[in-house]
Amino acid sequence: MSDALSYRPKTGEIPTTPGVYRFRDATGRILYVGKAKNLRARLSNYFAPLHSLHERTRRMVTSAAGVEWTVVGTEVEALQLEWMWINEFDPPFNVQFKDDKSYPYLAVTLADEAPRALVTRTEGIKGARYFGPYPKVWAVHETIELMLKAFPIRTCNNANYKRAMQSGKPCFAGQIGRCFGPCSGLVSMEEHRKVVNEFVSFMGSHDKKLINVLTQEMKDAAAAQQYEIAGKRRDQVRALNAVLEKSAVVLRDNVDIDLFAIEQDELAAAVQLFIVRGGRIRGVRGWMVDKELDVTMSELIDSMMQTAYNNDSKPPREIVLPELPDDAEALQTWLADVAGRRVRLVAAQRGEKAALLVTATNNAKQALMLYKTRRSSDFVARSQALEDIQEALEMPAAPLRMECYDVSHLSGTNVVASMVVFEDGLPRKDEYRRFNIPVTTDDTDSIYQILTRRLAYLKPDSGAADATSDADIDTNPIDAVSGEQKRAKFKYQPNLLIVDGGQPQVAAAKRALAESGVTGIQLCGIAKRLEEIWLPDSDYPVILPRNSDALFLIQRIRDEAHRFAITHQRIRRKKDISSVLGEIAGLGPARVKVLLQHFGSVARLKIASASEIADVRGIGPVLAESIYAHLRA
Repeated sequence: MSDALSYRPKTGEIPTTPGVYRFRDATGRILYVGKAKNLRARLSNYFAPLHSLHERTRRMVTSAAGVEWTVVGTEVEALQLEWMWINEFDPPFNVQFKDDKSYPYLAVTLADEAPRALVTRTEGIKGARYFGPYPKVWAVHETIELMLKAFPIRTCNNANYKRAMQSGKPCFAGQIGRCFGPCSGLVSMEEHRKVVNEFVSFMGSHDKKLINVLTQEMKDAAAAQQYEIAGKRRDQVRALNAVLEKSAVVLRDNVDIDLFAIEQDELAAAVQLFIVRGGRIRGVRGWMVDKELDVTMSELIDSMMQTAYNNDSKPPREIVLPELPDDAEALQTWLADVAGRRVRLVAAQRGEKAALLVTATNNAKQALMLYKTRRSSDFVARSQALEDIQEALEMPAAPLRMECYDVSHLSGTNVVASMVVFEDGLPRKDEYRRFNIPVTTDDTDSIYQILTRRLAYLKPDSGAADATSDADIDTNPIDAVSGEQKRAKFKYQPNLLIVDGGQPQVAAAKRALAESGVTGIQLCGIAKRLEEIWLPDSDYPVILPRNSDALFLIQRIRDEAHRFAITHQRIRRKKDISSVLGEIAGLGPARVKVLLQHFGSVARLKIASASEIADVRGIGPVLAESIYAHLRA
């Protein structure tokens, strides 16, 4: 492939001012829209030698047939124009945010003659004020039930309302005391609108001032012996307090923020939004992103802001992010225009907001894991993934049984490896295996060793039970079958062997496969940096489509092998430290834990001096000398 792109403009033709650029294909379709503080500097990155570009960026520039740009005055104008064009043209290579689920909202139709409260999943109702989103639909209904006790407003649908107004007879909900609109004949339009405004004001702020006012009115009414009014105010106060108690208190009462957390890998990202009003989490929302290009965190945040505050959604005065984007000032100005007031972006590093960001990030991690699991577990998608892998790797049949291997160590010590098994695209956890590697030189040697041991079970002469002892293999602790059954399971031949790594790891695996004499097994490796697939003796990797189910499945197998290896490595390290240090008099479990946290492994502890050991909290000079002497012995 030539490094020259026919449509590349001359460097001198590209201005150095802020602007927005667009890549188009041969049909004129816009593939990508981006903004830049300096157009020349930004576009030069796309026209670097093709071999130096990220694979997905290379695919975009080679799919394009031209690039054009529009000069603007400031970064803010560039951000506004980029946002407008992304919404207008929907470019396939731009970040596309998708709600990870359909969220229920509480909406108040303020544009109606007699506004009503309703539960809806539809956004964009004209003139409506939205509250939420709520994680569960029952939470919205519960909130409405409580709020109606304090602010009785209309809940019936438009058809019932019109029929009641024409007939002069309250709707059925009004007859049973569940709708309190003007059709009930109990309130006028003006009185109903006043109650609606109070409903909206409280839901928008959760301000306790209203509770204080109602409490005082209750006391005044009771003092004046107006007990019916006092009873109503008491019920209203109880209802509002119940609404507040349903919302988790996370920050001070006067804090209104939106907090975003992002968890991403090479192919996808999960975004979690915590909506905090009055110090309470009022709503949670999530998006999933299939990353068409290798976008930076800064670019992802820009796109996230444009998605979150599209349409009628306005940002609060403060937005908490995992990190500030490069164009934070321009983004703040753009958000201020959207909100009609000043908006501040902050990166939480310590304190309450940082703690809440950790919680949101954990939610994002779970959402990303669930998204990838569901995608690879869907039967239709799974079948297509296996067919795509077969075609991409030129296999004679679909890889119905795949095994993946990963090596884990701690600074070269406690080297272990894992084997995970997927059949029909689903994990077979009862057939997972863990390997201990006492002596090795590097990762390639470790891969060679574990595959030699594993492939011994597939040799035609089947001396495998003797060739590889069970002591070399630490089987899954939850697998309670006998040793003979374990060896029988090891004899199932995979269609595809996957190793975590690139060309060196694949070469080591190929050597083990060749020496074993086993045939009929396809071999490949998956490299982490670009998620490319390497085959033996190939100078170029296989690039699976970035959004393909095939790549998601292979990535999931690799991640599962990595997780399983890391888990085993940590368990072994903990056992090693406990067994070695547990022999020393005066060193109990609590002090062993402190030493583990301080040094991390027995290997590091062994090279420490007695004075360094004595510096550890709870370890005095005498005990330090005992530890030092025991480890040296």
